[in-house]
Amino acid sequence: MLSNDFPLDAKSVSRLATKGLPLENLKSQIDDSIDFSLELWRSQGLDIVKNKGYYYFSTKFIPMDKAEFCIVDIETNGSKIDKHQIIEIAALKIKNGKIIDSYESLVKCKEINKHITAITGISAEDTQDAPLLKEVLYKFKLFLGDAVFIAHDVKFDYKFISQSMQKVGLEPLLNRSICSLALAERTIESYRYALSYLNNTFRLNPDASHHRAMSDVMTTYGLFKLSLENISENIHNVEDLIKFSKEGKRLKRPKFDPLQENQEEK
Repeated sequence: MLSNDFPLDAKSVSRLATKGLPLENLKSQIDDSIDFSLELWRSQGLDIVKNKGYYYFSTKFIPMDKAEFCIVDIETNGSKIDKHQIIEIAALKIKNGKIIDSYESLVKCKEINKHITAITGISAEDTQDAPLLKEVLYKFKLFLGDAVFIAHDVKFDYKFISQSMQKVGLEPLLNRSICSLALAERTIESYRYALSYLNNTFRLNPDASHHRAMSDVMTTYGLFKLSLENISENIHNVEDLIKFSKEGKRLKRPKFDPLQENQEEK
């Protein structure tokens, strides 16, 4: 998931993930030197490497057991980036199925309406001793590095964080990303794919407290592991997984809600 400011066209991005991009194609789309652009993109979480005369996303050559994934969730005081902000962020760094690091923080916020507080349990008063958004995002950026960004319905979290970074004077995110919801649709048969429903069905996180960032991250971590266990196709590297999460065949959903049927039986 790349920023709208990213200079390469969709065809070039596709080639970076597959058969490689020739130097002349790369040169024709950027104004700065190749080395400068590659360093800038790397600082934004996107590592592009040269191999046998062609350029690729480094994730094309990273096997699954060596890859670093970062599972992320945010809580916000609204959905509009121009009016609202992140009030809590949490992330887990995963490698070879295991948690290797974590990051979480509340974010100082002047106003949180009662509806958001009712959902999350976070009030404006709770955040008064928390760091400001710029500090939180800078630390998150360092934590994330060039790991693959994973979230449930990734478009919202990724875009909101990236645009929030731009609001506080940081560069937008360019990390490769995977939507855990889209991956689940291709690996787990379920009547619904909301995170809370999947948790109730598969007991991914017994201690879940829905709509708190780290709790949802832990649930997504359980879901991600279950998805990887259920993949039947040959996934050799990170780009294979990204492609499968977008293009793999979705599983057929049950016609009736098994959770509802179980409740009725009880």
